Amino acid sequence: PASRATLSGAVTKDERTKTSAEAEERRRVRQLRTSVDLACAVLRQGDLTRAEADELVAAVRGRALELFPDKGHVFDLVLAPRLQRIIDEVLPVPPPARVLPFRGRRRKHR
Repeated sequence: PASRATLSGAVTKDERTKTSAEAEERRRVRQLRTSVDLACAVLRQGDLTRAEADELVAAVRGRALELFPDKGHVFDLVLAPRLQRIIDEVLPVPPPARVLPFRGRRRKHR
């Protein structure tokens, strides 16, 4: 969006500040999007263990908090489930092992 100019054609200091703040936020959003997209691509490759995948998600969350310190709850509500779905698809949790009863030799009663 073009900034408004005064009658003299000059841009006011408030408008420059607003434009600068908007540009900074767009830059941070781009960085977060890139981090999340890269993490999704790495997770989809399936070369990580579940522990490594969890570490990657924690690192992306840390980066999100660096970029947007007061928005951890947004990460937890929006991005964490997306990353968790990919982990669950690529690295399914094996079903619990079925314990079979021990069938030793039966003793004949005399």
